[in-house]
Amino acid sequence: MKLLFAAAAALTLAAGVARAADFVTIPLETTIDKPADAAWKKISGFCDIGSWMKTTCVITSGKDGEVGAVRRIADRIDELQVARTAWSYSYSQPKSPIDYHGTVEIRPIDKGHSKLLYTLVYDADALPKHEPADKTADVERRTKQFTVVLATMKGIAEAK
Repeated sequence: MKLLFAAAAALTLAAGVARAADFVTIPLETTIDKPADAAWKKISGFCDIGSWMKTTCVITSGKDGEVGAVRRIADRIDELQVARTAWSYSYSQPKSPIDYHGTVEIRPIDKGHSKLLYTLVYDADALPKHEPADKTADVERRTKQFTVVLATMKGIAEAK
């Protein structure tokens, strides 16, 4: 009986230390040469990401712009809108093994300018390859990809 208890305790302990989360935050921002309200009207659609990433995006459940809406990007990635304010929204990838989340936000600077923020958060330790060099390469890849997305959003927001 003591052996059984010791084995159960060892398994419980091992399960608890098997993997610790290593959440990474990638904050990106740019200045928009438009007031926040005018810029946000052009980039606030939940499925606008399709044009930013030059791919497809369809709302598969709920209504675009409302909490609970689900978008499918590139016919393979599902994202759930989990929060929305007048000038921001947040989403998650509910089936993501890396607990991936993102937030798009605009903030007024002055009458003619605003700041566009795109923040990504995910568990880098849950990546298929999660050694320090792999995590660094993943952060660099995502930063590069979403810097391009941010520049595209800026161009759309500033367009006449």
